[in-house]
Amino acid sequence: MNGLAARIDDALPQTQCTRCGYPDCAGYAQAIADGEAGINQCPPGGAEGIERLAQITGRAPLPLDPKFGTEGPRAMAVIDEAWCIGCTLCLDACPTDAIVGINKRMHTVIEAHCTGCELCIPVCPVDCISLEVETPGLSGWQAWSAEQALSARRRYEVHGRHRNTDARLAEAATPAPEAPQDADARKRSIVEAALARARAASQQKRPPAAKP
Repeated sequence: MNGLAARIDDALPQTQCTRCGYPDCAGYAQAIADGEAGINQCPPGGAEGIERLAQITGRAPLPLDPKFGTEGPRAMAVIDEAWCIGCTLCLDACPTDAIVGINKRMHTVIEAHCTGCELCIPVCPVDCISLEVETPGLSGWQAWSAEQALSARRRYEVHGRHRNTDARLAEAATPAPEAPQDADARKRSIVEAALARARAASQQKRPPAAKP
């Protein structure tokens, strides 16, 4: 990110919820800096967040664009333990690794690390995740502090490193696809070897020639 994008990113709540239309807060910050996105696309930041972005960018403040959501209290994901099947899909979806659990075992949410991004809800195959309001009467930056934003960003960075490592390990474990010509040569080699074995077996079974 350039300097402007970095300052914008610092002013965002780092919930990594993707409601702004970008894959994460850093992506949204870069889009604002490049003039490709408005400063009113972040529901978690709310009106105060828009004011912050207006001061950084020099743009005029605007109301939050409703097509990206509405400003509201901080919510936390809660898993119904009785219905959780331990599929681990929510673990991958959580941008801050706020959900812990293992395959086929009940998962749970670490309240302090949950940003209320809601990304775990649509991936749950048994609909056992819901949201509970954590800050009734408070919204935007009143409900989400700068310290929480910094912690969420650090956890998101760690989450990204884990995913990159997992992807590299998976790639290393997957055999590289053969080039078409290599595959054809391998097939010919197998066929030729099979024919050679068949000819050798035929020679062994052939009766000896009669003596004149």
